[in-house]
Amino acid sequence: MERYVFKTTLFYMAVVLIVIVAVYPFYYAILTSFETGTAIFNPNVLPEAFSLANYQAVLSKGAFIRSVGNSLLIAGVTVAFALLMAVTASYALARVRFRGRGLLLMTILAVSMFPQIAVLSGLYELVNLFGLYNSPFALILSYTIFTLPFTVWVLTTFMRDLPVEIEEAAIVDGATPWVIITRVFLPLLWPAMVTTGLLAFIGAWNEFLFALTFTISETQRTVPVAIALLSGASQQEIPWGTIMAASVLVTVPLIVLVLIFQRKIVAGLTAGGVKG
Repeated sequence: MERYVFKTTLFYMAVVLIVIVAVYPFYYAILTSFETGTAIFNPNVLPEAFSLANYQAVLSKGAFIRSVGNSLLIAGVTVAFALLMAVTASYALARVRFRGRGLLLMTILAVSMFPQIAVLSGLYELVNLFGLYNSPFALILSYTIFTLPFTVWVLTTFMRDLPVEIEEAAIVDGATPWVIITRVFLPLLWPAMVTTGLLAFIGAWNEFLFALTFTISETQRTVPVAIALLSGASQQEIPWGTIMAASVLVTVPLIVLVLIFQRKIVAGLTAGGVKG
């Protein structure tokens, strides 16, 4: 009994330590966002002062609000395009038998392993060729390309586990492949679609490299670039309080979304993991 209590105590101590290490940087960012002046540079665990000046400074910048709108538009359209193409592609990869299907699926997965910097120059040439530079469509194209492999892989794994009898019954009733996808499989794919859609949204919302490279004007910037380019009263001053306040403002909605859809996220990530 004593050994069991000792192991349990060690386990919970390890859990608490991991939580503290993982959560403390975010807690300190929130703490800093409510401090001003020299209080920002004083290490502390509890707030020494409480001020909304940093949040007022961020919300008073019209350019930052516009950047939030740009990020919402780009991330939302990226998720819509990625899910539309992924659902149709996953149906073909999971249900249609053709030579090289497995190789194609592995190739799709391998594409996602390339770092962004490796394909930056090629994407830059592609964006210039299509005349999309400094427009939301440049980022939508780039983000969709990098989001598709993951969404296709997850939805294909999920669709493989759906009963074949459902599809056969729909075919007997005269349903076309499009009807099978939209009316038969789509309602069953919601857990996986919520998972992939939310992760794709977070990826597009937080992406920095492409957003910095493919946009140049203040009106086209996304949130990460806008935060990185926040300036202080002089060129030498880094407005840490304002940066932290802006980071908190754009992070809280994502946390709320994850908490709302956490059950579907877990169901989508574990899809195909258990056979029964």
